[in-house]
Amino acid sequence: MRSLSLLVGLALVSLAMPVSGAAPARLPIDHCINLGNHLEEPAENAWGGKHLERQDLLDIRAAGFDTVRLPVRWDVHSDNPAHTIDPAWMVRVTQVVDQALAAHLNVILDSHHFALADTDPAAAAPWMAALWRQIAQTFASRPRAHLWFEIDNEPHGALTNANLMATLGPSLAAIRASNPDRPVVIGGGEWSSLDALSTLELPADRHVYPTFHYYNPFDFTHQGASWVHPSPPLGRAYGRPGDAQMLARDVARVKAYVARTGRVPFMGENGANELIPLDQRVAYTRAIAQAFGPLHIGVCSWGYTNTFPFRDNKTGAWLPGMLAAAGLTPR
Repeated sequence: MRSLSLLVGLALVSLAMPVSGAAPARLPIDHCINLGNHLEEPAENAWGGKHLERQDLLDIRAAGFDTVRLPVRWDVHSDNPAHTIDPAWMVRVTQVVDQALAAHLNVILDSHHFALADTDPAAAAPWMAALWRQIAQTFASRPRAHLWFEIDNEPHGALTNANLMATLGPSLAAIRASNPDRPVVIGGGEWSSLDALSTLELPADRHVYPTFHYYNPFDFTHQGASWVHPSPPLGRAYGRPGDAQMLARDVARVKAYVARTGRVPFMGENGANELIPLDQRVAYTRAIAQAFGPLHIGVCSWGYTNTFPFRDNKTGAWLPGMLAAAGLTPR
């Protein structure tokens, strides 16, 4: 078996080379939802998310979704000298993944909130690679057609497109050691923004897929958000002059990326804060689905029952109008 160092070297040498052969197909994502605020906190459900159960995944499938994105906080469960993931945590993550797969959902298994990567990428790279070596080995037997890995959520700060693959390359090599052809998802810097997507260069690995996150206009989607400083004020309606033009411009930017690279990205996150009136959230969700739908890129809404919810955490009811606005047809 080739050494990890050689695999890292090959991954970095191939950076920015065109993908050989036919362009990679898009990931088979149409309607996706993020299982947000469940497993990406220091402790499960610390931020108010409901405890994920088998029935949640069955309900998500019945609502018409084909994919879930599962954000997981790995670093706080591996903050030991060897970066060994807590076995109990791995068991819990494995349980949720397997329940989703059993419900006939695709799963994007993500690494979320690894703050060191954004403040000191060089220091984070070996730790990140150690995590992904363990994750990849644990899930190597799961079907590659339905379980995919996303190395790092929303690179930002010190982690930019310029040093992205130098930081993520060791993790990609660690994954490839046990999962040579499993799809791997990578987003650019600036919180995986469209600006970063336009200049994102990925390695010549036909099983690497780009992603971007879309929260435009930000002063609408994040109004009243307590974690944003300063928070956009409440009261901003969607559909005011300029919103349609912004959306058309951003769709054109995604088209330009596909034309330039031959790679089809998917929208890994999109949504609007629950403090916004529901009719406005429905209008925004519908506008995104209708604008990006013709591009045939998957859209992963944030999220399930918390913060930017599609479903009421207490009653279990899907919020009126949201599923239809996203283009979903319940099964």
